[in-house]
Amino acid sequence: MKNITSRERTLKALSYKEPDKVPLFLAFTFYGAKELGITIKEYFSKSENVVYAQRKLREKYNHDFYYVFFYASLEIEAFGGESIFIDNGPPNAGEPIIKKLSDIDNLKIPDVRNSFVLKKVFETENALKNTDIPVIGVIISPFSLPIMQMGFDKYIELIYFQRDYFWKLMRKNMDFSSNFANTQLKAGADIIVYFDPLLSTEMMPKKVLKETGFLVAKEMFKKIAGPIAIHMASARVSDSVEDIIDPKVRVVSFGTDDDIEKLKETFKGKIAFVGNLDGISMKHWTVKEAKEKVKKLILKGAKGGGFIIGDTHGEIPWYVSEEVLLSISESVQKYGTYPIRG
Repeated sequence: MKNITSRERTLKALSYKEPDKVPLFLAFTFYGAKELGITIKEYFSKSENVVYAQRKLREKYNHDFYYVFFYASLEIEAFGGESIFIDNGPPNAGEPIIKKLSDIDNLKIPDVRNSFVLKKVFETENALKNTDIPVIGVIISPFSLPIMQMGFDKYIELIYFQRDYFWKLMRKNMDFSSNFANTQLKAGADIIVYFDPLLSTEMMPKKVLKETGFLVAKEMFKKIAGPIAIHMASARVSDSVEDIIDPKVRVVSFGTDDDIEKLKETFKGKIAFVGNLDGISMKHWTVKEAKEKVKKLILKGAKGGGFIIGDTHGEIPWYVSEEVLLSISESVQKYGTYPIRG
């Protein structure tokens, strides 16, 4: 098959058709600062930095997407909170903005369109749109956002013991998150990643998810005016996929404990999958190991389409070497050409 564009390649894969080769998604976020030789805080201070790095990294590693994800706590900044920057990893949320139940009552929903911190995201998407490269926008799900808003332990207590306040917070978060998603789509994003680690049964019992997170997700799917990808970080997804199937959901991440062959067999034609190179161990790989892992993953998951190769977490770690990333890219070109042999 002749070479096709990244956009065409991705659409074919999502439709369970075999394109010319397996699409490759290298999730570069703060790694762009490393590429440009500046601090992470400086890197994310201007949309121009992110635009330049996304273009440069795509050209360097020959992958198929522009990834417009700054960092998770950017959304907390929109609510008036703070981010704590470090030298070699993603910024973290600062002091919780919800410390007592009355703070949920008083929580003001950010004005997404006029938010100074979110404006950088829209500027980046606008600069990268209308090419042969798909632009990926990201939101933290309303269900996982409270981990940063109030802390994990307090949020778990809210879910189990204060359902009335849980739903009050969800309504406010859904308003914010849907506006953030739809403004990104208008700015130039082709698809929205619904980033929700808590949707995995590794994180929470399925019974509780059926009463909470799955309901939130289904409501959000109605509100988001475009295609959706669901990402559960590196968590197992096999026990959750059947509960989040929706016509708008085109692709779901899968973790290191998931069996891609079983997932594709079960959900063929319904949902495509992206994964599952282990980002945690990746920084220790040799070039040879990277090649072997990519080859093995392609042989397991690529036949018949419905498959995109990427990392498990949705973020390439700072200490993954250039040599390993080049090996991943070269191995996809070598072993991921259709028809898959072996």
